[in-house]
Amino acid sequence: MEARAVTRHLRIGPRKARLVVDLIRGKSVGEALMILDFIPKKAARMVTKTLKSVVANAENTQRVDVDRLYVRRVMVDGATTLKRSLPRAHGRATPIRKRSSHITIVVDERAKG
Repeated sequence: MEARAVTRHLRIGPRKARLVVDLIRGKSVGEALMILDFIPKKAARMVTKTLKSVVANAENTQRVDVDRLYVRRVMVDGATTLKRSLPRAHGRATPIRKRSSHITIVVDERAKG
């Protein structure tokens, strides 16, 4: 049985977060948490919290063995963009887009074989 967790409106760009989640796709949960511990990026902390949440969801709702869980799917989608502007010379303005992300992680239990 699969379990999922979604973290919404994280203040990090989707491209930056995808660099981190691509490293854990398909790995076991223990290995993914170990990888995330050693990545010096802001997105790694956010993905770690979401991964721990989905493991707790699987453990409490479906009574699965946590040691056999693996990351089945992980997605980073764009969320709302805060639009700001920066004053420039001659009365002009430059747009600033502060992007945010939604992170979805789905874990599943490996077969006993």
